[in-house]
Amino acid sequence: MDAPTTTSADHGTADGGGGWFTPRRKPATTAPENEPEAAAAPETAGPRISPAPPASTPSSAPSHGEDALATPQLPTRPLPTRVTETPAHDRVPPPPSAHDRVPPQRPAFASAPTERPQALSPSQPFAPARDASPDAVLIRRTMAEIEPVADKVTSYFYALLFVRHPELRSLFPPAMDTQRDRLLRALLTAAEHIDNTPVLVDYLQNLGRGHRKYGTRPEHYPAVGECLIGALSRYAEAIWDAETEAAWVRTYTTISQVMIDAAAADELRAPAWWHAEVVAHDLRTPDIAVLTVRPDQPYPFLAGQYTSVETPWWPRVWRHYSFASAPRSDGLLTFHVKAVPAGWVSNALVHRARPGDVIRLGPPAGSMTVDHTTDSGLLCLGGGTGIAPIKALVEDVAEHGERRPVEVFYGARTDQDLYDIDTMLRLQQSHSWLSVRAIIDQQAHLRLPDAIREYGPWNEYDAYLSGPPGMIRSGVHALRHVGIPASRIRHDSVEELVAAGS
Repeated sequence: MDAPTTTSADHGTADGGGGWFTPRRKPATTAPENEPEAAAAPETAGPRISPAPPASTPSSAPSHGEDALATPQLPTRPLPTRVTETPAHDRVPPPPSAHDRVPPQRPAFASAPTERPQALSPSQPFAPARDASPDAVLIRRTMAEIEPVADKVTSYFYALLFVRHPELRSLFPPAMDTQRDRLLRALLTAAEHIDNTPVLVDYLQNLGRGHRKYGTRPEHYPAVGECLIGALSRYAEAIWDAETEAAWVRTYTTISQVMIDAAAADELRAPAWWHAEVVAHDLRTPDIAVLTVRPDQPYPFLAGQYTSVETPWWPRVWRHYSFASAPRSDGLLTFHVKAVPAGWVSNALVHRARPGDVIRLGPPAGSMTVDHTTDSGLLCLGGGTGIAPIKALVEDVAEHGERRPVEVFYGARTDQDLYDIDTMLRLQQSHSWLSVRAIIDQQAHLRLPDAIREYGPWNEYDAYLSGPPGMIRSGVHALRHVGIPASRIRHDSVEELVAAGS
Protein backbone atom coordinates (compact mmCIF):
# COMPACT_ATOMS: atom_id res chain seq x y z
CA MET A 1 0.00 0.00 0.00
CA ASP A 2 1.06 3.49 -0.65
CA ALA A 3 -0.10 6.27 1.63
CA PRO A 4 -1.63 5.88 4.10
CA THR A 5 -0.21 2.36 4.16
CA THR A 6 2.80 1.29 2.15
CA THR A 7 4.28 -2.16 2.28
CA SER A 8 7.84 -1.91 3.39
CA ALA A 9 9.20 -4.88 5.30
CA ASP A 10 7.93 -6.67 8.32
CA HIS A 11 11.39 -7.68 9.45
CA GLY A 12 10.77 -11.37 9.51
CA THR A 13 7.07 -11.65 10.10
CA ALA A 14 5.56 -12.42 6.72
CA ASP A 15 5.42 -14.37 3.52
CA GLY A 16 5.09 -17.97 4.50
CA GLY A 17 2.78 -19.55 1.93
CA GLY A 18 3.28 -22.31 -0.58
CA GLY A 19 3.56 -22.64 -4.33
CA TRP A 20 5.25 -24.05 -7.41
CA PHE A 21 8.97 -23.88 -7.81
CA THR A 22 11.06 -25.05 -10.73
CA PRO A 23 14.68 -23.95 -10.15
CA ARG A 24 16.84 -22.53 -12.91
CA ARG A 25 19.60 -24.56 -11.32
CA LYS A 26 19.49 -26.87 -8.37
CA PRO A 27 21.00 -25.31 -5.22
CA ALA A 28 22.47 -27.76 -2.79
CA THR A 29 20.05 -26.94 0.00
CA THR A 30 16.91 -25.63 -1.69
CA ALA A 31 13.53 -27.27 -2.11
CA PRO A 32 10.29 -26.10 -3.78
CA GLU A 33 9.17 -22.68 -2.64
CA ASN A 34 5.96 -21.34 -1.28
CA GLU A 35 3.28 -19.18 -2.84
CA PRO A 36 2.40 -16.17 -0.69
CA GLU A 37 -0.74 -14.89 -2.33
CA ALA A 38 -3.08 -16.73 -4.70
CA ALA A 39 -1.78 -20.23 -5.20
CA ALA A 40 -1.35 -21.60 -8.71
CA ALA A 41 -1.90 -25.12 -9.95
CA PRO A 42 -1.48 -27.18 -13.12
CA GLU A 43 -4.31 -27.02 -15.61
CA THR A 44 -7.18 -29.42 -15.09
CA ALA A 45 -8.87 -31.24 -17.89
CA GLY A 46 -11.18 -28.89 -19.73
CA PRO A 47 -10.54 -25.63 -17.86
CA ARG A 48 -13.11 -22.93 -18.12
CA ILE A 49 -10.52 -20.25 -17.36
CA SER A 50 -7.74 -20.10 -19.89
CA PRO A 51 -5.55 -16.98 -19.83
CA ALA A 52 -3.97 -16.12 -23.14
CA PRO A 53 -0.21 -16.49 -23.63
CA PRO A 54 1.85 -13.55 -22.36
CA ALA A 55 1.81 -10.51 -24.57
CA SER A 56 4.99 -9.39 -26.28
CA THR A 57 7.09 -6.91 -24.35
CA PRO A 58 7.53 -3.46 -25.90
CA SER A 59 11.08 -2.28 -26.20
CA SER A 60 10.25 0.85 -24.24
CA ALA A 61 9.16 -1.06 -21.14
CA PRO A 62 10.84 0.21 -17.99
CA SER A 63 13.68 -1.78 -16.51
CA HIS A 64 13.10 -4.24 -13.69
CA GLY A 65 14.68 -1.91 -11.20
CA GLU A 66 12.36 0.95 -12.08
CA ASP A 67 9.23 -0.98 -12.84
CA ALA A 68 9.16 -3.25 -9.83
CA LEU A 69 10.56 -0.87 -7.29
CA ALA A 70 7.97 1.90 -7.29
CA THR A 71 4.86 -0.27 -7.12
CA PRO A 72 2.37 0.61 -4.39
CA GLN A 73 0.29 -2.18 -2.93
CA LEU A 74 -3.44 -2.06 -2.48
CA PRO A 75 -5.00 -1.64 0.94
CA THR A 76 -5.69 -5.01 2.50
CA ARG A 77 -8.70 -5.89 4.61
CA PRO A 78 -8.44 -7.70 7.96
CA LEU A 79 -9.74 -11.24 7.79
CA PRO A 80 -12.94 -12.24 9.58
CA THR A 81 -12.84 -14.46 12.63
CA ARG A 82 -11.77 -17.92 11.59
CA VAL A 83 -14.13 -20.87 11.90
CA THR A 84 -12.16 -24.06 11.43
CA GLU A 85 -13.60 -26.67 9.13
CA THR A 86 -11.70 -29.10 6.97
CA PRO A 87 -13.94 -30.49 4.22
CA ALA A 88 -13.84 -34.21 3.60
CA HIS A 89 -12.41 -35.35 0.32
CA ASP A 90 -15.58 -37.19 -0.61
CA ARG A 91 -17.40 -33.88 -0.70
CA VAL A 92 -15.24 -32.49 -3.46
CA PRO A 93 -17.19 -32.23 -6.71
CA PRO A 94 -15.85 -33.45 -10.06
CA PRO A 95 -14.37 -31.04 -12.62
CA PRO A 96 -16.93 -28.81 -14.40
CA SER A 97 -18.70 -30.06 -17.47
CA ALA A 98 -18.06 -28.68 -20.93
CA HIS A 99 -21.18 -26.51 -21.06
CA ASP A 100 -20.02 -24.56 -18.01
CA ARG A 101 -16.80 -23.34 -19.59
CA VAL A 102 -16.22 -19.77 -20.62
CA PRO A 103 -13.85 -18.91 -23.48
CA PRO A 104 -10.59 -17.15 -22.57
CA GLN A 105 -10.50 -13.40 -22.69
CA ARG A 106 -7.66 -10.97 -23.17
CA PRO A 107 -7.80 -8.15 -20.59
CA ALA A 108 -8.25 -4.69 -21.96
CA PHE A 109 -5.76 -3.15 -19.54
CA ALA A 110 -2.78 -5.48 -19.46
CA SER A 111 -0.24 -2.74 -19.98
CA ALA A 112 1.28 -0.64 -17.22
CA PRO A 113 -0.34 2.71 -16.45
CA THR A 114 1.54 5.72 -17.69
CA GLU A 115 1.20 7.59 -14.39
CA ARG A 116 1.71 6.48 -10.82
CA PRO A 117 -1.76 5.52 -9.58
CA GLN A 118 -3.26 7.23 -6.58
CA ALA A 119 -3.33 5.27 -3.36
CA LEU A 120 -6.61 4.03 -2.01
CA SER A 121 -7.97 3.87 1.50
CA PRO A 122 -10.08 0.89 2.52
CA SER A 123 -13.73 1.54 1.89
CA GLN A 124 -16.74 0.26 3.78
CA PRO A 125 -16.95 -3.55 3.69
CA PHE A 126 -18.11 -4.48 0.22
CA ALA A 127 -20.63 -1.69 -0.18
CA PRO A 128 -21.40 -1.45 -3.92
CA ALA A 129 -20.33 1.89 -5.34
CA ARG A 130 -22.93 3.96 -7.12
CA ASP A 131 -21.04 3.79 -10.41
CA ALA A 132 -19.73 0.23 -9.98
CA SER A 133 -19.65 -1.97 -13.05
CA PRO A 134 -22.11 -4.89 -13.23
CA ASP A 135 -19.28 -7.38 -12.68
CA ALA A 136 -17.99 -5.42 -9.69
CA VAL A 137 -21.45 -5.46 -8.11
CA LEU A 138 -21.67 -9.24 -8.50
CA ILE A 139 -18.12 -9.80 -7.24
CA ARG A 140 -18.64 -7.69 -4.13
CA ARG A 141 -21.98 -9.31 -3.50
CA THR A 142 -20.27 -12.69 -3.51
CA MET A 143 -17.53 -11.49 -1.18
CA ALA A 144 -20.07 -10.11 1.27
CA GLU A 145 -21.86 -13.44 1.23
CA ILE A 146 -18.79 -15.57 1.96
CA GLU A 147 -17.06 -13.19 4.39
CA PRO A 148 -18.59 -14.79 7.53
CA VAL A 149 -17.36 -18.24 6.42
CA ALA A 150 -14.08 -17.12 4.85
CA ASP A 151 -12.03 -19.87 6.44
CA LYS A 152 -14.40 -22.56 5.19
CA VAL A 153 -14.15 -21.18 1.67
CA THR A 154 -10.37 -21.17 1.76
CA SER A 155 -10.16 -24.68 3.24
CA TYR A 156 -12.53 -26.00 0.61
CA PHE A 157 -10.51 -24.33 -2.15
CA TYR A 158 -7.38 -26.18 -1.06
CA ALA A 159 -9.30 -29.44 -0.70
CA LEU A 160 -10.42 -29.08 -4.31
CA LEU A 161 -6.90 -28.25 -5.44
CA PHE A 162 -5.19 -31.06 -3.59
CA VAL A 163 -7.78 -33.74 -4.40
CA ARG A 164 -7.74 -32.95 -8.09
CA HIS A 165 -3.97 -32.41 -8.08
CA PRO A 166 -2.59 -34.46 -5.17
CA GLU A 167 0.92 -34.21 -6.56
CA LEU A 168 0.93 -30.52 -5.66
CA ARG A 169 0.51 -30.96 -1.90
CA SER A 170 4.17 -31.76 -1.34
CA LEU A 171 5.13 -28.43 -2.90
CA PHE A 172 3.45 -26.46 -0.12
CA PRO A 173 4.89 -25.88 3.36
CA PRO A 174 3.56 -28.12 6.14
CA ALA A 175 1.85 -25.20 7.92
CA MET A 176 -0.88 -23.76 5.69
CA ASP A 177 -2.42 -21.11 7.96
CA THR A 178 -0.46 -18.18 6.58
CA GLN A 179 -0.95 -19.31 2.99
CA ARG A 180 -4.71 -19.55 3.45
CA ASP A 181 -5.01 -16.11 5.00
CA ARG A 182 -2.92 -14.45 2.32
CA LEU A 183 -4.92 -15.98 -0.50
CA LEU A 184 -8.22 -14.78 0.95
CA ARG A 185 -6.81 -11.33 1.62
CA ALA A 186 -5.67 -11.07 -2.01
CA LEU A 187 -9.18 -11.94 -3.16
CA LEU A 188 -10.75 -9.36 -0.86
CA THR A 189 -8.34 -6.74 -2.14
CA ALA A 190 -8.98 -7.50 -5.80
CA ALA A 191 -12.74 -7.60 -5.24
CA GLU A 192 -12.77 -4.29 -3.42
CA HIS A 193 -10.84 -2.47 -6.16
CA ILE A 194 -12.03 -4.30 -9.25
CA ASP A 195 -13.13 -1.03 -10.90
CA ASN A 196 -9.97 0.94 -10.05
CA THR A 197 -8.03 -0.11 -13.13
CA PRO A 198 -4.72 1.80 -12.66
CA VAL A 199 -4.20 0.76 -9.05
CA LEU A 200 -5.42 -2.80 -9.56
CA VAL A 201 -3.19 -3.35 -12.59
CA ASP A 202 -0.17 -1.92 -10.80
CA TYR A 203 -0.83 -4.25 -7.86
CA LEU A 204 -1.30 -7.31 -10.06
CA GLN A 205 1.77 -6.60 -12.16
CA ASN A 206 3.90 -6.45 -9.02
CA LEU A 207 2.27 -9.67 -7.83
CA GLY A 208 2.96 -11.39 -11.14
CA ARG A 209 6.61 -10.40 -11.08
CA GLY A 210 6.96 -11.62 -7.50
CA HIS A 211 5.40 -14.98 -8.32
CA ARG A 212 8.23 -15.79 -10.69
CA LYS A 213 10.41 -16.95 -7.82
CA TYR A 214 7.87 -19.67 -7.02
CA GLY A 215 8.07 -21.07 -10.55
CA THR A 216 4.51 -20.06 -11.39
CA ARG A 217 3.75 -20.60 -15.08
CA PRO A 218 0.81 -19.49 -17.28
CA GLU A 219 -0.51 -23.06 -17.43
CA HIS A 220 -0.91 -23.11 -13.63
CA TYR A 221 -3.60 -20.42 -13.48
CA PRO A 222 -6.67 -22.19 -14.99
CA ALA A 223 -6.87 -24.92 -12.34
CA VAL A 224 -6.62 -22.34 -9.58
CA GLY A 225 -9.47 -20.36 -11.13
CA GLU A 226 -11.68 -23.41 -11.40
CA CYS A 227 -11.06 -24.47 -7.80
CA LEU A 228 -11.62 -20.92 -6.60
CA ILE A 229 -14.95 -20.64 -8.40
CA GLY A 230 -15.88 -24.11 -7.16
CA ALA A 231 -15.32 -23.00 -3.57
CA LEU A 232 -17.16 -19.69 -4.02
CA SER A 233 -20.16 -21.30 -5.67
CA ARG A 234 -20.46 -23.78 -2.78
CA TYR A 235 -20.45 -21.20 0.01
CA ALA A 236 -22.31 -18.44 -1.84
CA GLU A 237 -24.97 -20.87 -3.03
CA ALA A 238 -27.84 -18.62 -1.95
CA ILE A 239 -26.87 -15.92 -4.45
CA TRP A 240 -24.88 -17.90 -7.01
CA ASP A 241 -26.20 -18.02 -10.57
CA ALA A 242 -24.89 -18.17 -14.13
CA GLU A 243 -24.46 -14.40 -14.28
CA THR A 244 -22.37 -14.36 -11.08
CA GLU A 245 -20.21 -17.21 -12.30
CA ALA A 246 -19.60 -15.48 -15.62
CA ALA A 247 -18.56 -12.30 -13.78
CA TRP A 248 -16.04 -14.27 -11.70
CA VAL A 249 -14.66 -16.02 -14.77
CA ARG A 250 -14.16 -12.71 -16.54
CA THR A 251 -12.59 -11.14 -13.47
CA TYR A 252 -10.21 -14.00 -12.76
CA THR A 253 -9.22 -14.29 -16.42
CA THR A 254 -8.37 -10.60 -16.48
CA ILE A 255 -6.46 -10.76 -13.20
CA SER A 256 -4.43 -13.79 -14.23
CA GLN A 257 -3.65 -12.35 -17.66
CA VAL A 258 -2.22 -9.15 -16.16
CA MET A 259 -0.01 -11.23 -13.87
CA ILE A 260 1.09 -13.52 -16.71
CA ASP A 261 2.02 -10.60 -18.96
CA ALA A 262 3.92 -8.83 -16.18
CA ALA A 263 5.89 -11.99 -15.40
CA ALA A 264 6.71 -12.54 -19.06
CA ALA A 265 7.98 -8.97 -19.44
CA ASP A 266 10.03 -9.23 -16.26
CA GLU A 267 11.57 -12.50 -17.41
CA LEU A 268 13.33 -10.60 -20.19
CA ARG A 269 14.95 -8.22 -17.70
CA ALA A 270 15.74 -9.99 -14.43
CA PRO A 271 16.13 -13.41 -12.82
CA ALA A 272 13.31 -14.94 -10.82
CA TRP A 273 15.51 -15.03 -7.71
CA TRP A 274 19.06 -14.35 -6.58
CA HIS A 275 21.47 -16.51 -4.59
CA ALA A 276 23.34 -14.50 -1.97
CA GLU A 277 26.31 -15.57 0.12
CA VAL A 278 26.55 -14.43 3.72
CA VAL A 279 29.83 -12.51 4.02
CA ALA A 280 29.35 -11.03 7.50
CA HIS A 281 27.25 -11.91 10.54
CA ASP A 282 27.31 -9.42 13.41
CA LEU A 283 25.36 -10.44 16.52
CA ARG A 284 24.45 -7.06 18.05
CA THR A 285 22.30 -8.42 20.88
CA PRO A 286 21.39 -11.97 21.95
CA ASP A 287 18.49 -11.91 19.48
CA ILE A 288 19.42 -9.31 16.83
CA ALA A 289 21.94 -9.86 14.04
CA VAL A 290 23.13 -7.67 11.17
CA LEU A 291 23.73 -9.80 8.08
CA THR A 292 25.67 -8.70 5.02
CA VAL A 293 25.26 -10.76 1.85
CA ARG A 294 26.75 -10.75 -1.65
CA PRO A 295 24.24 -11.53 -4.45
CA ASP A 296 25.44 -13.76 -7.27
CA GLN A 297 24.47 -11.06 -9.80
CA PRO A 298 23.54 -7.36 -9.68
CA TYR A 299 20.52 -6.68 -7.48
CA PRO A 300 18.71 -3.39 -8.26
CA PHE A 301 16.63 -1.84 -5.49
CA LEU A 302 15.76 1.49 -3.88
CA ALA A 303 16.37 2.62 -0.31
CA GLY A 304 13.31 1.93 1.81
CA GLN A 305 12.35 -1.23 -0.05
CA TYR A 306 12.36 -4.84 1.12
CA THR A 307 12.81 -8.34 -0.26
CA SER A 308 11.76 -11.87 0.61
CA VAL A 309 14.37 -14.26 2.03
CA GLU A 310 14.52 -18.06 2.01
CA THR A 311 17.10 -20.01 4.01
CA PRO A 312 18.51 -23.45 3.17
CA TRP A 313 17.23 -24.75 6.52
CA TRP A 314 13.57 -23.98 5.81
CA PRO A 315 12.89 -24.48 2.09
CA ARG A 316 9.69 -22.95 0.73
CA VAL A 317 9.35 -20.63 3.75
CA TRP A 318 9.98 -16.97 2.89
CA ARG A 319 10.06 -13.89 5.11
CA HIS A 320 10.30 -10.18 4.33
CA TYR A 321 13.26 -8.05 5.43
CA SER A 322 14.08 -4.42 4.62
CA PHE A 323 17.37 -3.36 3.13
CA ALA A 324 19.35 -1.63 5.86
CA SER A 325 21.34 0.61 3.54
CA ALA A 326 21.03 2.49 0.30
CA PRO A 327 22.45 0.70 -2.79
CA ARG A 328 26.22 0.29 -2.39
CA SER A 329 28.94 0.49 -5.01
CA ASP A 330 30.24 -2.94 -3.97
CA GLY A 331 26.81 -4.52 -4.48
CA LEU A 332 26.56 -5.86 -0.92
CA LEU A 333 23.18 -5.97 0.86
CA THR A 334 22.56 -5.64 4.60
CA PHE A 335 19.63 -6.83 6.71
CA HIS A 336 18.73 -6.41 10.38
CA VAL A 337 17.06 -9.55 11.75
CA LYS A 338 15.48 -10.12 15.15
CA ALA A 339 14.86 -13.71 16.24
CA VAL A 340 11.31 -14.04 17.47
CA PRO A 341 9.75 -16.97 19.38
CA ALA A 342 8.97 -19.87 17.04
CA GLY A 343 10.30 -17.83 14.13
CA TRP A 344 11.69 -20.36 11.66
CA VAL A 345 13.50 -18.01 9.33
CA SER A 346 14.44 -15.32 11.84
CA ASN A 347 16.00 -17.80 14.28
CA ALA A 348 17.90 -19.49 11.45
CA LEU A 349 19.33 -16.18 10.26
CA VAL A 350 20.27 -14.97 13.75
CA HIS A 351 21.49 -18.17 15.41
CA ARG A 352 22.47 -20.49 12.59
CA ALA A 353 23.64 -18.52 9.55
CA ARG A 354 27.36 -17.94 9.21
CA PRO A 355 29.67 -16.49 6.54
CA GLY A 356 29.74 -18.83 3.57
CA ASP A 357 26.10 -19.88 3.84
CA VAL A 358 23.93 -19.16 0.81
CA ILE A 359 20.37 -17.83 1.03
CA ARG A 360 17.93 -16.88 -1.70
CA LEU A 361 16.37 -13.48 -2.34
CA GLY A 362 13.18 -12.64 -4.18
CA PRO A 363 12.78 -9.44 -6.22
CA PRO A 364 12.76 -6.08 -4.45
CA ALA A 365 9.38 -4.57 -3.65
CA GLY A 366 7.72 -1.75 -1.72
CA SER A 367 7.21 1.95 -2.29
CA MET A 368 8.35 3.44 1.04
CA THR A 369 10.95 5.42 -0.90
CA VAL A 370 12.11 9.03 -1.01
CA ASP A 371 10.56 11.36 -3.55
CA HIS A 372 13.58 13.30 -4.81
CA THR A 373 11.44 15.63 -6.92
CA THR A 374 10.40 17.60 -3.81
CA ASP A 375 12.29 19.36 -1.03
CA SER A 376 9.92 18.35 1.77
CA GLY A 377 11.49 17.30 5.04
CA LEU A 378 11.46 13.68 6.17
CA LEU A 379 9.97 12.68 9.52
CA CYS A 380 11.11 9.11 10.19
CA LEU A 381 9.91 6.84 12.99
CA GLY A 382 11.79 3.57 13.43
CA GLY A 383 11.03 1.08 16.19
CA GLY A 384 13.29 -1.90 16.91
CA THR A 385 14.69 -3.40 13.70
CA GLY A 386 12.41 -0.97 11.89
CA ILE A 387 15.37 1.41 12.05
CA ALA A 388 16.90 -0.54 9.13
CA PRO A 389 14.92 1.04 6.26
CA ILE A 390 15.03 4.43 8.04
CA LYS A 391 18.83 4.28 7.98
CA ALA A 392 18.66 3.43 4.27
CA LEU A 393 16.47 6.47 3.62
CA VAL A 394 18.92 8.75 5.43
CA GLU A 395 21.81 7.40 3.33
CA ASP A 396 19.74 7.89 0.18
CA VAL A 397 19.12 11.57 0.98
CA ALA A 398 22.84 12.04 1.73
CA GLU A 399 23.93 10.40 -1.53
CA HIS A 400 21.67 12.69 -3.53
CA GLY A 401 23.45 15.70 -2.05
CA GLU A 402 20.25 17.17 -0.68
CA ARG A 403 20.08 19.33 2.43
CA ARG A 404 16.41 18.77 3.20
CA PRO A 405 15.74 18.34 6.93
CA VAL A 406 15.48 14.75 8.17
CA GLU A 407 14.17 14.09 11.68
CA VAL A 408 14.63 10.54 12.98
CA PHE A 409 12.92 9.19 16.10
CA TYR A 410 14.51 5.87 17.09
CA GLY A 411 12.28 3.98 19.50
CA ALA A 412 13.12 1.04 21.77
CA ARG A 413 11.97 -0.52 25.01
CA THR A 414 15.41 -0.52 26.65
CA ASP A 415 18.90 0.85 26.07
CA GLN A 416 20.03 -2.53 24.79
CA ASP A 417 17.39 -2.46 22.06
CA LEU A 418 19.03 0.63 20.55
CA TYR A 419 21.49 -1.71 18.85
CA ASP A 420 22.21 0.66 15.94
CA ILE A 421 22.24 4.00 17.76
CA ASP A 422 25.99 4.50 17.26
CA THR A 423 25.57 4.26 13.48
CA MET A 424 22.72 6.75 13.52
CA LEU A 425 24.67 9.21 15.70
CA ARG A 426 27.66 9.01 13.35
CA LEU A 427 25.36 9.89 10.47
CA GLN A 428 24.06 12.84 12.50
CA GLN A 429 27.60 14.10 13.08
CA SER A 430 28.31 13.93 9.35
CA HIS A 431 25.15 15.74 8.18
CA SER A 432 23.92 18.99 9.68
CA TRP A 433 20.42 18.48 8.24
CA LEU A 434 19.93 15.23 10.20
CA SER A 435 18.60 15.01 13.74
CA VAL A 436 18.38 11.71 15.64
CA ARG A 437 16.39 11.32 18.86
CA ALA A 438 16.30 8.10 20.87
CA ILE A 439 13.01 7.36 22.62
CA ILE A 440 13.32 4.66 25.30
CA ASP A 441 9.99 3.54 26.73
CA GLN A 442 11.26 2.44 30.12
CA GLN A 443 13.08 5.73 30.75
CA ALA A 444 10.82 8.34 29.20
CA HIS A 445 7.53 6.58 29.98
CA LEU A 446 6.57 7.86 26.55
CA ARG A 447 6.00 5.70 23.51
CA LEU A 448 7.61 6.59 20.22
CA PRO A 449 4.55 7.86 18.32
CA ASP A 450 3.50 10.09 21.20
CA ALA A 451 6.95 11.70 21.32
CA ILE A 452 6.48 13.42 17.97
CA ARG A 453 3.77 15.60 19.52
CA GLU A 454 6.50 17.20 21.66
CA TYR A 455 8.28 18.47 18.55
CA GLY A 456 7.35 19.95 15.20
CA PRO A 457 5.54 21.50 13.48
CA TRP A 458 5.45 18.77 10.81
CA ASN A 459 3.21 20.30 8.15
CA GLU A 460 6.12 20.51 5.67
CA TYR A 461 7.28 16.92 6.20
CA ASP A 462 6.66 13.55 4.58
CA ALA A 463 6.37 10.85 7.25
CA TYR A 464 7.87 7.34 7.19
CA LEU A 465 7.16 4.64 9.77
CA SER A 466 8.76 1.23 10.20
CA GLY A 467 8.47 -1.14 13.13
CA PRO A 468 6.01 -3.34 15.05
CA PRO A 469 2.33 -3.23 14.03
CA GLY A 470 1.22 -1.53 17.24
CA MET A 471 3.76 1.24 16.77
CA ILE A 472 2.64 1.79 13.21
CA ARG A 473 -1.03 2.01 14.11
CA SER A 474 -0.46 4.47 16.92
CA GLY A 475 2.08 6.32 14.82
CA VAL A 476 -0.35 6.93 11.99
CA HIS A 477 -2.91 8.16 14.51
CA ALA A 478 -0.40 10.54 16.07
CA LEU A 479 0.77 11.84 12.70
CA ARG A 480 -2.78 12.51 11.53
CA HIS A 481 -3.48 14.23 14.85
CA VAL A 482 -0.60 16.68 14.33
CA GLY A 483 -1.87 17.54 10.85
CA ILE A 484 0.07 15.36 8.41
CA PRO A 485 -2.35 14.22 5.68
CA ALA A 486 -2.69 10.52 4.88
CA SER A 487 -1.23 11.09 1.41
CA ARG A 488 2.12 12.02 3.02
CA ILE A 489 2.39 9.04 5.38
CA ARG A 490 4.18 5.87 4.27
CA HIS A 491 4.65 2.75 6.35
CA ASP A 492 4.67 -1.01 6.57
CA SER A 493 1.52 -2.93 5.78
CA VAL A 494 0.02 -3.61 9.20
CA GLU A 495 -2.17 -6.45 7.92
CA GLU A 496 0.91 -8.16 6.50
CA LEU A 497 2.67 -7.91 9.84
CA VAL A 498 -0.21 -9.23 11.88
CA ALA A 499 -1.43 -12.01 9.61
CA ALA A 500 1.88 -13.69 8.85
CA GLY A 501 4.20 -15.75 10.96
CA SER A 502 7.91 -15.36 11.41
